[in-house]
Amino acid sequence: MCTYIHVSGNMPTVSVRIPTDLKDEIDKHQEINWSEVVRQSMWRYLHKLRLADQIASKSELTEEDVVELSKELKKKIAEHYR
Repeated sequence: MCTYIHVSGNMPTVSVRIPTDLKDEIDKHQEINWSEVVRQSMWRYLHKLRLADQIASKSELTEEDVVELSKELKKKIAEHYR
């Protein structure tokens, strides 16, 4: 993915390259304000990141603890779905 940011006036402009099939689907819905859809999506994603950062900042786990928990969790999920 390639993103370009251009500042002009009060708000920066962000350009994102998307696959042709996605562009074709978007073009079918000219009534949608796609800039607003993308803007809201970015805010929602940033909100999730902020929450994750808040939770992580209060954690007493080391990076090694997190790696070990991740391995165990993946192992248990794999066992569950076998």
